[in-house]
Amino acid sequence: GDGRRRMGADPRQFAQAGLGVGKAAPAEDVMKAWAGLGYYSRARNLKACADLVALRGGRFPDTEAGLRELPGIGAYTAAAIAAIAFDRPAAVVDGNVERVMTRLYSIEAPLSEAKPEIRALVEKLVPQARPGDFAQAMMDLGATTCTPKRPRCMLCPVREDCSAILTGDPERFPVRLPKDDKPLRRGAAFVAERADGAILMRKRPEKGLLGGMTEVPTTGWTARIDGATTAGAAPFPADWRRAGQIGHVFTHFALELEIFHARVNGAAPSGHFWSLAHEISGEALPTVMKKAIEAAIPGATKRPKGMQ
Repeated sequence: GDGRRRMGADPRQFAQAGLGVGKAAPAEDVMKAWAGLGYYSRARNLKACADLVALRGGRFPDTEAGLRELPGIGAYTAAAIAAIAFDRPAAVVDGNVERVMTRLYSIEAPLSEAKPEIRALVEKLVPQARPGDFAQAMMDLGATTCTPKRPRCMLCPVREDCSAILTGDPERFPVRLPKDDKPLRRGAAFVAERADGAILMRKRPEKGLLGGMTEVPTTGWTARIDGATTAGAAPFPADWRRAGQIGHVFTHFALELEIFHARVNGAAPSGHFWSLAHEISGEALPTVMKKAIEAAIPGATKRPKGMQ
C-alpha cells in the first residue's frame, strides 16, 4: 500500500515546511547540525536550495527539469522526487536498480560505461500509472532480493525474464573495472588549548573539501597533495608536543594526521577564534577534526552533561 497517501500527507506541504526552516536558518547553524555526517556539500546545497526556492516565490518544483535547476539535486535525486513525491513518470536509477537491470539484460559493458544504456532501459519500463511505486519496487528488489552477493533468484518476481539466471552466474553482474587503491595523504593538526579549556579554531573556506566547517589549524593537505607533518609547520610558535596520530577515510582518499598539542594564552590570531569548553561540542566540526581534538584532549568534543 501507499503509506504516504494513507496518512493523507501532501509532499508539497512537507517540502514547503522544510524550505521555510531551511531559509530561516543561518548557514552556520545548518553546518553545525550537519557536523559529523560527512558529505558536507549536501548541507551547503540544502541551504542554497531553500534560499533559491524562496527567492522564486516559495513553490517547490514538481518536474525533473525544474528539480535539476536546484543546487545539489542531480539526475537520480530529481527523478526520485518527481516520481515518488509527485507521481511523474521518471526513471529512477540508483545502485540497486543498476544491479537489477544489468542482470535482467545481461549487460556485459562495465558499469561505468553502461549507465546510459541502463537509464534508457529503465525509461522504457516506467509505467504512466504509479511511477513512484514502480521506482520504490525496483530499488527494494535490488536491496532485498537481487542482492550483490547470494541473490535470492528463486524468490524473484522477474526471474522468468532474467537473462543472468541463464548464464548461471548472476553475481557476475554488474561488470566492474578493477578499483584503484585510495591514495594516502599526510599532514598535521595543531590543537591549541587555553587555560580555561577553550580550543583555538578557524573556519574552512566555503568551497572545497569540508567547506564551511570548523577546524583546528592544520597544514596544507588536500585530496591531491600532502601537508607538512612536523611541529615546525605550526601556525604560530608554542611548546608543541606530539599527541599521537589519527587516520580518516574520505570518499576519494585516506588521510593520516600527526597531532600536536600546546597550552597557550592570549588573543586568537587573525582568522581564528577561541571556542569555549562548553561550546566545543556544538561547533560544526567534521569527524576528522573531532578525532584530532580527542587525540590531544580526550573528552573535549563530548557534549557536557546536562546539555540537550
